[in-house]
Amino acid sequence: MSKGPALVAELEGLVGECAARLDQALTLEDLEAIRVEFLGRKGRLAGLMGQLPGLDADGRRDAGRAANTVKQSLTGLYDARLAALSRAASDAALAGFDPTVPGLAPFGGSLHPVTLVTAEICKAFSELGFTIVTGPEIETDYYNFEALNMPPEHPARDMQDTLYITDNVVLRTHTSPLQIRTMLAQKPPVAVVAPGKVYRRDSDLTHTPMFHQIEGLLVDAGVSMADLRGTLTAFVRRIFGPRTNVRFRPSFFPFTEPSAEVDISCVLCGGKGATEAGTCRVCKGTGFVEILGCGMVDPNVFDAVGYDTERYTGFAFGMGVERVTMLKYGIGDLRMFFENDVRFLSQF
Repeated sequence: MSKGPALVAELEGLVGECAARLDQALTLEDLEAIRVEFLGRKGRLAGLMGQLPGLDADGRRDAGRAANTVKQSLTGLYDARLAALSRAASDAALAGFDPTVPGLAPFGGSLHPVTLVTAEICKAFSELGFTIVTGPEIETDYYNFEALNMPPEHPARDMQDTLYITDNVVLRTHTSPLQIRTMLAQKPPVAVVAPGKVYRRDSDLTHTPMFHQIEGLLVDAGVSMADLRGTLTAFVRRIFGPRTNVRFRPSFFPFTEPSAEVDISCVLCGGKGATEAGTCRVCKGTGFVEILGCGMVDPNVFDAVGYDTERYTGFAFGMGVERVTMLKYGIGDLRMFFENDVRFLSQF
């Protein structure tokens, strides 16, 4: 007697059994287990189809047709149940959704605090009549040192911690070379500020190998130390507030004479030298913090660019943008500017 009809009946029986099992499946994991049991490579349908070679020709034909029909039915039942469970999961996820509630806007990024302060400083000087100039970060020894009254073997070169590319080419240690380039390109009057990156061989809590400076130059007939003081006082109060006190202390820079350092009243204690917690940690009890260096342009610098020292005088100044930013925003560690911590950067 042929075994074909019995195998066909057994194949057709899988449909009802699978349908009953699928009705009880409540999760996608349950559904996957049923699929593997009935339709998997080693599942029940594959096991019954493995009996086909043992049948006679008529039995193989009838059982083969039945197997294909059953496979289609099982697949259809599985797909329908999968769609139903997916739809139910989606409905459950949306059950508590209120489309009228405002969404959460993604973080869209912000300008770096050093960029913000650079723009604010440049804007302040632009309003005072200065022009913004930029130039190369790789400089020759002449522009970076010699033309700024620092000939070879000058001890002031040791103050720079220079990064040399060759004996005559350096990564600029300040943006002062742009003052030389500007004076060589135009005659007085000159009023420029030069923002940009500078490089020195130094790295600790308050120094990094790369940082940002803004240096300025004003040259004309009759420019005096009073003009310097008035300009920088106006700038400081523009950045730190109209009540900021300013003082000038004698100092030394090879390209200015006389030279001075500019202090402002402490941004933390307001110039008192102390807070409720005790001695002010920013000004160390002095009531002032240093912010920039400045002075009247040394005649040797004018000689290097061909300016008439009998007719023209001028002043120059320079500041570290990171230092101004730290004071303005109360940031205690210079390295925070370069760690790319979004929690820090998003505050600006």
